[in-house]
Amino acid sequence: MFLHFFDTQGSRMLQRSVFIVTVIITLLTVSPLRAEEQPAEKGTVFTFWPLVDYRTSPREHFSNLSLLGPLIKVQQQGDERTVAVRPLVYREADRQSDSSTTDYLYPIASSESSPAVTTLQVLKLYQANIYRRDEGPAAEKSTMLFPFYISGVSKKYGPYTSVFPIYGDIYERFWRDEYHYVLFPLYGRTVNKGTTTRNYLYPIFSLISGDHEWGFQCWPLYGQAEKDGVYRRRFALWPIFMQEERGLDTDNPTRKLMVLPFYAATDSPELTNRYYLWPFFGYANDRRNKVDETYYLWPFIMTARGERTVNRILPFYDEERGKETLKYWYLWPLYRHDEITSASFVEKNDRILYFLFTDKREQWPVDGKERRQMALWPLFTFDRDEHGIKNFAFLAPLEPIVSRPGIEQSWSPLWRIYVQRWNDAGDSAVSFLWNLYWHERRGHDLAYEFFPLLAYRSEADETDVRLLKGLVRYRVVHGKATLSFLWLPFGISWQKAAGTAAPVATETGGEP
Repeated sequence: MFLHFFDTQGSRMLQRSVFIVTVIITLLTVSPLRAEEQPAEKGTVFTFWPLVDYRTSPREHFSNLSLLGPLIKVQQQGDERTVAVRPLVYREADRQSDSSTTDYLYPIASSESSPAVTTLQVLKLYQANIYRRDEGPAAEKSTMLFPFYISGVSKKYGPYTSVFPIYGDIYERFWRDEYHYVLFPLYGRTVNKGTTTRNYLYPIFSLISGDHEWGFQCWPLYGQAEKDGVYRRRFALWPIFMQEERGLDTDNPTRKLMVLPFYAATDSPELTNRYYLWPFFGYANDRRNKVDETYYLWPFIMTARGERTVNRILPFYDEERGKETLKYWYLWPLYRHDEITSASFVEKNDRILYFLFTDKREQWPVDGKERRQMALWPLFTFDRDEHGIKNFAFLAPLEPIVSRPGIEQSWSPLWRIYVQRWNDAGDSAVSFLWNLYWHERRGHDLAYEFFPLLAYRSEADETDVRLLKGLVRYRVVHGKATLSFLWLPFGISWQKAAGTAAPVATETGGEP
C-alpha cells in the first residue's frame, strides 16, 4: 500500500506541477509571441528560450514539452509517457502494459510498478518489494533496511524477520538456506545444503555438522572439518598453514597445501601448481586449458605458453593472446587494447588512462553491421549505432566513467550544452545551449532557430522566415508571398513568379 501510494501520488503531484507551470508560462508568452500556426498534421513548434520549448508531431504520435531548459520535461510517444524534474525525478510509464519506473535523484532511489511487481529501493540498503504472482493474499512481500531490519516470506520455510544484531531468522537469502542469530556475534547458526554451522563469538569459535560431516575451529589458531568421501580441510595459525582435499567425489579431486610464505602446492588431474617463497616464484601446468604458466614476483612478471600466451612485465608491458582474444597494456595504466575476433563478431577497444579516452568498435561481418563508441573525458561522447545513426554530445563529465541509462536520463541533459544527431542520408538534429539554437533537417525539409533573432522553416510548398519571433515575417505558401510586421496576422501579399519558390521541409517534432 505504501509503495503504491508513494509512486502514484508522487507522479500526480509531479504532473500537476508541470501543468500549472505550463499554463502560467503560456499565458505570459502567448501574445504576441504565439505558437506557429500550422496544420495539425504538420505538428507544432513553440519556443520561448529558456522558459518553454514545445514540439508536436501528430504523424508520430509525439509531443514534448521542456521548461527551463533541461530541468523539466513532459514527453508523450504513443502509449509511453516520460516526466522529469531533473535531477530530482525521472519517470517513465507505459499505459499499454500498465507499468512504470521512477528514479529519484539517481542513483539514490528508484521504484517500479507493474501488474506483477511493485518495488522501492534507497541506496540498495532499504528495499520493499511486492510480488503478485497471484492475486490477493498470495502476493509475496519483503522489506529490508540492511543490515538492521529484514523481513519476508519463504515458500519453503514461511515468514521470517531479522532485527540486527538482537535477534533474527532469514530464509533463502544471501547465499544460504537459513540464518539464525541471537545478539550477534555472540551466537549464530547457518544452514546450507544440509550443512549446519554454529558460530560463537563469530568468527572465533564454530562447530560444523551434517550428514557424515563434522568440524570445528578456534580461529586463527586451529580448525578442521570433513565430509566422508567429499572433502577434508584444516588450518593452523591461519593463514600460515592450510591443507585441503575437495572434490573427492568427482573426476577431478584436488589437494592443496600451503605453508606461507615458503611453499604452496595444488594437485589435481587437471592442474599442477607450485609456489616457492610466494610471491617470488611459481609455476602452473593447466592441463584442462593446455597452458603452462611461470610467475616471478607475481603478478608483476609472468609468462604463459599453450592455448593462451602471456608476456607480462608490469607496469611496462603486458600482452595476452587467446584463440579469439588479444589484450595488451603499455606503461600500465597509460594505454590498453582489447580485441575479440571471430567469424561472426569482432570487437576492438582502446583506452588511455582507463577512461580519459576510449574508442570501442564492434562489427558483425555476417550481417554487415558495425557500431562505434568514443569518449574523451570530460569533453565529449560519440556513438554510431548499427543502423548508421550518429550521436555527439558536449560536455561529458560522467558518461566516460559511468555509462548508465540513469545518468543519460537524469543528469546528462543538465550539462550537455551541444548535442547533434545525424545519419548518412543527411537527416540531422542539433541543439546548442538547450535550444537557444536548434536545427532540424529531414530529407529536403529544414527548420532552425536562433532565439530570438531568426527562425526559418521550409517544407513541401511553404517557406516561413521570422525575425524577432515574428516582428518581421516573410512567408511563401503555394507561390503566394506575404510580408507582415508587428506580429500582425495580415500583411503585404503578392504572387511569386513560377520557379522562384524556395526549397522546403517538415519538422521532426523531436528533441535533438
